[in-house]
Amino acid sequence: MHLTENLKKQYTQERLSAYEAQRLAQIYAFGPIMFQVARLMVKWGLFELLETPMTPDEVAEKAGISVYAAKCLLEASLTMRTLTVDTETGRYALAKAGWFLVHDESIRVNIDFNHDVNYLGMFYLEDALKEGRPAGLKCLGDWPTVYEGLSSLPNQVQKSWFAFDHFYSDGAFDQALELVFSEPTRTLMDVGGNTGRWALQCVQHSPDVEVTVVDLPQQIEMMRQQTAGRPGADRICGYAANMLDDNCPLPDDKIYDAIWMSQFLDCFGEEEIVSILRRAAAVMAPDTRLYIMETFWNRQRFDTAALCLAQTSLYFTAIANGNSKMYHSDDMERLVQEAGLVVEEVHDFLGLGHSVMVVRRLG
Repeated sequence: MHLTENLKKQYTQERLSAYEAQRLAQIYAFGPIMFQVARLMVKWGLFELLETPMTPDEVAEKAGISVYAAKCLLEASLTMRTLTVDTETGRYALAKAGWFLVHDESIRVNIDFNHDVNYLGMFYLEDALKEGRPAGLKCLGDWPTVYEGLSSLPNQVQKSWFAFDHFYSDGAFDQALELVFSEPTRTLMDVGGNTGRWALQCVQHSPDVEVTVVDLPQQIEMMRQQTAGRPGADRICGYAANMLDDNCPLPDDKIYDAIWMSQFLDCFGEEEIVSILRRAAAVMAPDTRLYIMETFWNRQRFDTAALCLAQTSLYFTAIANGNSKMYHSDDMERLVQEAGLVVEEVHDFLGLGHSVMVVRRLG
């Protein structure tokens, strides 16, 4: 089982005292409440106010809330260790964890995503795990999977979903472009291209490349709207396809130098991934490179990143589609091999923790 050295240190032996373990268990027990406390402390600007120490009365006056509300949130935050208190003056002050809640963009993105997209639907996680379907998706709308509904999500939910998706992918784009275009690339197929952000990066990086974006019909329409009038957009075309349909082929109108799948295969279960990869193999020439970019939880430098990814798996379970996850790289390599392909090399630590598998056709 592949783990980075840092993760081996974290996951192969007990690291907590009995007191620390008990406290952590209580945090899990009260997790939904603590999440909302942290979210409101951020939303109402209370953490920022407390960069200058204040009493509850002062916080209430500055924030325009009741003293009761201020005391409830401040006392809860104190026990959550996002604040400290001066027992002589009764003034509360921002602690390190509170500072990160305010100033770490990834945490802000995660809070919005979990509140707007996941929170209500996670009530149905048990049903989703037992039944293999996104039982919590009904809290957002009536679709088989979240992907059919992306263009119809309520505005705030859609905003938080795309902010989460783009935050974690965009940071890897520059390094990924260098990798893909280190070899001649005049034709590129972007499978699961979503709103066309990667396609735009490609045509603006290379004046020669033509990109075909493959996605659901409603996503192709969104992609066309998002790329219209942008430099190089005339070299981007769309191909509508539902990759959940085993009989839906990938485009074979030309020989593609590269096929790109970024944060795409984690949207499918294992059997579906094999089916998609077999269809990719069917249109690959001997020299075609298939790039699979994913945030494999086991290939992270830091335990915090692995934690976020493993929890994100449950979004796929309860909300997205009921059967996919953030994969272990060993599992993905096994699925690649089942599809008749071979992993040639893996590039780690792109952006915020992405890895790129470079895959070739056998024979």
